[in-house]
Amino acid sequence: MLSYQHLYHAGNLADVHKHALLAWVLDYLVQKDKPLTYLETHAGRGLYDLSAPEAVKTGEAAQGIGRLAAKLPAGHPYRRVLEQVRADHGPSAYPGSPLVAALLLRDTDNVHLAEKHPQEYAALNEAMLDFPVRVHKADGFTKAQELTPPQPRRGMMLVDPSFETASDYEAMPKFFAQIARKWNVGILALWYPILTDNRHRAMLSALEAQNEGALRHEVRFPPAREGHRMIGSGLFVVNPPWGMAEEAQRISGLFQTL
Repeated sequence: MLSYQHLYHAGNLADVHKHALLAWVLDYLVQKDKPLTYLETHAGRGLYDLSAPEAVKTGEAAQGIGRLAAKLPAGHPYRRVLEQVRADHGPSAYPGSPLVAALLLRDTDNVHLAEKHPQEYAALNEAMLDFPVRVHKADGFTKAQELTPPQPRRGMMLVDPSFETASDYEAMPKFFAQIARKWNVGILALWYPILTDNRHRAMLSALEAQNEGALRHEVRFPPAREGHRMIGSGLFVVNPPWGMAEEAQRISGLFQTL
């Protein structure tokens, strides 16, 4: 949806869940001295100012990274990225997933970021100027089909749509099946919201039926405000790397401190 802007939600509890696990996976992958490919279908702007009126208005960042940043284990790759971004851009700066990836990956890795929202694309381009990444003003699903299988084949794709319409849920099983056939060694990660109406369930049932051995990890939390429908965050990961299930449980423990 071209109306969606993540600044209202940046740094919320779902972002903490998603970005903590993303950082762990990327940090795990770069331990091996082999190049990789990172693809992102819905990149957003990459760098957020949590003191902006949009972020302050919802209060989601204060309830998310504002509460959990200090509880992250020392040395965790997500915490390292947070600290670097704050040192570079100020205490209210928050890294979106493109910046998490750019700071953890190496010059030898290929990074492709797709974003079709004009303002978000412009901000993403600016945020990525100092990094060897490719930013595409394009529909993320279409660009992913074009770029897979990538070279190098080792790597990861993050799919993170807004889920503002029912079509996003309906499209995921078919999209993942297509990408998995073309890129059977790729780590394919889908973030999804858990809403009060549980509309994610049919999508997850279809995804689990066609992806044996995938990892499904969910965390629950109180709504950000009265009437807010999101009560949790989920990640569905095809070809999860060794140790990710254990790391997911550690992240669950972090959320249990809320």
